[in-house]
Amino acid sequence: MPALRPSRFPLCQLSAGATGRICEINGDENFCQRLREMGFSEATLVTKISGSTTSLCQVNSTRLALSHAAAMNIIVERVGPVR
Repeated sequence: MPALRPSRFPLCQLSAGATGRICEINGDENFCQRLREMGFSEATLVTKISGSTTSLCQVNSTRLALSHAAAMNIIVERVGPVR
């Protein structure tokens, strides 16, 4: 995994209620394609609703649950005010 810039971090580390912009999706081709089919694509805004071991997220007006392992592979940058 490439080194992360300080402003970029895995989705699982986004605070509940915060919104981030997806910068990068890591993983094998099938995994990345499946995430994109669910709406998790680069430059898309995602809001973390809750969770630590399972992340409940809202993307494109749809709520989806992701495992911690999946959320570790979605790199985001925070947008908007820090809560």
